Amino acid sequence: MGSDTADTPPSVDPYGTDSNRSDPASGFGTPLNAVIGGAAGIVLSFVPGSTLLGGGIAGYLEGGEPADGLRVGALAGLVMLVPFVFFGFLASIFFLGVSGSAPGMGVMLVVFLVFGALYTVGLSVVGAVLGIYVKNEL
Repeated sequence: MGSDTADTPPSVDPYGTDSNRSDPASGFGTPLNAVIGGAAGIVLSFVPGSTLLGGGIAGYLEGGEPADGLRVGALAGLVMLVPFVFFGFLASIFFLGVSGSAPGMGVMLVVFLVFGALYTVGLSVVGAVLGIYVKNEL
């Protein structure tokens, strides 16, 4: 007689390790990795390229594929964007004065938000992809 294993179904992974989750050994999820990377970028804000470093930390913690780096880097960049734009806008009001008109201040807020988002989120995504590359290669 032949083997009885021909009619058995494939084994089921009881831990559910699919590609949408981060590394099970780390124990952290994507939102927490993004917050840790974003907080590191905020703390290191006095260093040029801090958004790149914050994204790199988030990507290194996340691991996985480069697509995971895009997601966690964008989230970490959004975490960093809020205080960067807020303090940049306050500094511009302090140095430029509040004598501008209300529409002028609204335009300045939009300009700060757009350029801040491009800088912060863009460099954070690049850092996260590099962080995943470093984790996978080392």
